[in-house]
Amino acid sequence: MARAAAFFDLDRTLLAGASGPAISRGLRAVGLLTERHIPGEDLVFRLFNMVGENRPAMMLTRQAARMAQGWDADRAREAGELAADELESQVQPYAKLLIEQHKAEGRTLVVATTSPDHLVRPLAERLGFDDVVATVYEERGGTFTGRIVGEFVWGKGKYLAVRDWCADHGVDLRECWAYSDSYYDVPLLNAVGHPVVVNPDPRMRVQAVARRWPTVHLDVPPGVVKLAGLEAQQVAMPLARPELLLYAKLDISGTEHIPAEGPGIICGNHRSYFDPLAIGYALAQRGRPVRFLGKKEVFDAPVIGDLMRAAGGIRVDRGTGSDQPLEEAAQALRAGELVAIMPQGTIPRGRAFFDPELKGRWGAARLAALTGAPVIPLGLWGTEQVWPRNSRLPNVLNFVNPPPVTVTIGPPVELGRTDPDADTKAIMAAIAALLPPEAREYHEPTREELARTLPSSYKGDPEAYEEPAARRPGSD
Repeated sequence: MARAAAFFDLDRTLLAGASGPAISRGLRAVGLLTERHIPGEDLVFRLFNMVGENRPAMMLTRQAARMAQGWDADRAREAGELAADELESQVQPYAKLLIEQHKAEGRTLVVATTSPDHLVRPLAERLGFDDVVATVYEERGGTFTGRIVGEFVWGKGKYLAVRDWCADHGVDLRECWAYSDSYYDVPLLNAVGHPVVVNPDPRMRVQAVARRWPTVHLDVPPGVVKLAGLEAQQVAMPLARPELLLYAKLDISGTEHIPAEGPGIICGNHRSYFDPLAIGYALAQRGRPVRFLGKKEVFDAPVIGDLMRAAGGIRVDRGTGSDQPLEEAAQALRAGELVAIMPQGTIPRGRAFFDPELKGRWGAARLAALTGAPVIPLGLWGTEQVWPRNSRLPNVLNFVNPPPVTVTIGPPVELGRTDPDADTKAIMAAIAALLPPEAREYHEPTREELARTLPSSYKGDPEAYEEPAARRPGSD
């Protein structure tokens, strides 16, 4: 059986935007371009980043071979190395994970791009690709002649170049994967057995719908919906201002402890169905989306479940004992995202709700040990006044006397990362330290207070309620 390969376009696929600016800077650094800009260069790059590949950009790219006549080929390759220094950090986070997946499954990895081979091969090699299908400039005596060898790797030319590569390497094109954003790569995607559209330009979006090709965005987890380049959480952030939340009086502090970039595990205590919204408001102050781990019941619910999946939430089914949710969360952290988890697992019920000692499960500690990501404790207080456990909906009409809710974020927790039990206790202690003094003393609840901690389906005596063993924190 012929081997399979995975072909990745470069600009707006592996990278979020154009590689051209970094390549131009590399060429200037080695003296092959002057400090004067190529006429219209900036405009072409801006247009490319907005709408994708276009004929003006491709005309400029094709003419670049003629402009390179007389260039020293070794210095041009040096420019490619300099460009790779800059571009390596710009590779989209989930593209790296996808590359690892194809490599683990034994496929040959190939960058297929219109850009010149000598300028993109250094980046491809750093990313672990096996080969490059790119436009090749003719060399003679160590300098470029101004001509192209073989296909200009664009549009149908890219398909032909990939087809020839497959024939030379004994690869069946129909068994291959291809990833691209560009309408001009339709011939290539139509030829492979596994076409995937990435961050599509407007015309490619139409093609993807018409041909039922899967569409992904490699800067966010699979399934996250994006519109005009923004995901739902980013669209909502400007509106997530505490003063605009009229049915609760939010007091948020410590947001400086949330990493401005890179991975982080946000660990909060669990008091109410309102908790994720309160956490979302806090993280919006930092301008960062978050991926919540949530119980399967939430994801299986109509409307809310769809919203959770669209926001990149991670479904947890504790009944299966599967490590899949932790693996998904680890992937998000490796991609530099924030993941939110409530180590208690569920809202405590009955008298357990008033226990000053917070007890947690091992998930957050295992995730920290697996990824090395910092654990950021977050203390919630008063959320149960907005949405108590025995209410199917929050009280969104309480404008006259909205209950106070505090969200307090602390510095990263010091962890050994070898003993999940000890690390879990450290995480829960750090969360408890962020709560007000009354949280650290046992409060004998009234009958009404007990009732508010129980599901609306519970019809028995609140004072007689006992937490089932399977639901007790730490029982797993």
